[in-house]
Amino acid sequence: MSKKVIFIIGISVLVIGGIIAFPKISLFLASRKVSNNKEAKEFYIKSVTSLKRLTEDLASQGIIDDSDAFFSVGEYKGLNEANIALGKYVIEPGTAYKTILNGFKLNDAGNGNGEVEVEVTFNNCRDIRDLGGKLSKILLLDSTSFVEILDNPKTLEVFQMSREEVPSIFLPNTYKMYYDTDQKEFIERMSQEFKKFWNEERLSKLKSVGLKKPSEAVTLASVVYSEQGRVAEEWPVIAGLYLNRIKQGIKLQSDPTFKFCWGDKLDGVQRLLNVHRDIDCPYNTYKINGLPPGPICIPPTEVVDAVLNRDNNNYIFMMAKPDYSGRHDFTVEYSDHERLAKIYQSWLANEIKN
Repeated sequence: MSKKVIFIIGISVLVIGGIIAFPKISLFLASRKVSNNKEAKEFYIKSVTSLKRLTEDLASQGIIDDSDAFFSVGEYKGLNEANIALGKYVIEPGTAYKTILNGFKLNDAGNGNGEVEVEVTFNNCRDIRDLGGKLSKILLLDSTSFVEILDNPKTLEVFQMSREEVPSIFLPNTYKMYYDTDQKEFIERMSQEFKKFWNEERLSKLKSVGLKKPSEAVTLASVVYSEQGRVAEEWPVIAGLYLNRIKQGIKLQSDPTFKFCWGDKLDGVQRLLNVHRDIDCPYNTYKINGLPPGPICIPPTEVVDAVLNRDNNNYIFMMAKPDYSGRHDFTVEYSDHERLAKIYQSWLANEIKN
């Protein structure tokens, strides 16, 4: 074989080899490309998405600067609508394209390999609708479906609670959850937290203060917290006072309970009147005996513990102090309460006038 033929064959082999190897070399180089962001960047996948749309979103946020390279690596790794996981991701500066794509891929646990958890904190919620609205801003949770699930008789049967008692399941705290946690998963998680909270010690204390079930303690805590949201040291005192009233068959006569009946119509009203108290409503403790049928807000767990560790006092009445301290005067006799009430009403009238 002549040298010329050998040379031609050699060149042909190199060309063919190059043609075969070029895509792999290109793919290898593409996978080694890194993100363009200069600082850690949060990235959310909120709905089922294609690789093409994912690539476009990353490019539009300045995380990648070579869409073709990113897309080709994603295609090689088989990413598609079925296995790109919803959730929150944090892309660090200079992260390789292949690492980013591996992070988005759905794993056996149902999460993205690189998915990160979010902090879920909720407090100062009036009811489950209010809670659902706040959660929908933190998680991929549909607030309407959230409420519907909790209204469902089957759900109530599982929890062995009435519709009014259901808010007592939700214990305000800071929880770690994945961003794509839906309404069913959230409710299940809260159910687990509820069972964990109500351990043997707390259940024993529940009985010792004369309450029958956890929802009653949460309901009383909601009334206590609505009366006193500023001075924590008064929580066990007020709890003791209300438990005294329940034991003696005296109506609780708590203003926040009839205010709850009005929804948001009395928000900002400083002076509550008899016409407000006269509303017919199962939560109005000026008309019903004992506790309302369920919580009038979702109280902090510290207030629930204050109920379980009530102050052993003989108080029956409480009246706000005539100042801006947020504190109360507590009394046993109605005559003392009436005297303090006149002092407070006189002070309040003067403050409104001025």
